Amino acid sequence: MPAESRVPQIHESEAALRVAAERAYAYVREANDRRVAPSADAVAALANFHEPFPEHGSAPAEIVAMLDRWGSPATVATTGGRYFGFVIGGTLPTALGASCLANAWDQNAAYRVMSPQRNSKMWFYSG
Repeated sequence: MPAESRVPQIHESEAALRVAAERAYAYVREANDRRVAPSADAVAALANFHEPFPEHGSAPAEIVAMLDRWGSPATVATTGGRYFGFVIGGTLPTALGASCLANAWDQNAAYRVMSPQRNSKMWFYSG
């Protein structure tokens, strides 16, 4: 018999968002002080994600913390001002904030009925 699906409670979402915001803030704040390329140890630590599929879920905030603990050190610091590898990176504060908000909205703009924002001018220009 399939396991029952469980809808996360609102306090779990709030906790996960709080942890994500705190850790994202720390990542951005420290981006200019860390090395641009990840260390070999940080990349090797990604092996921590290779584990058996758990029988039970974990708290969303714990998962976000784990993603940051093992994932953040293994990133290329394109967020900071010292990355010159390609014409990418250098997240602007408005773009970072808008991305967070758009992810929280979780809209599917394929059709207007799915999201009235689909035809909104906000998607075409600002100003």
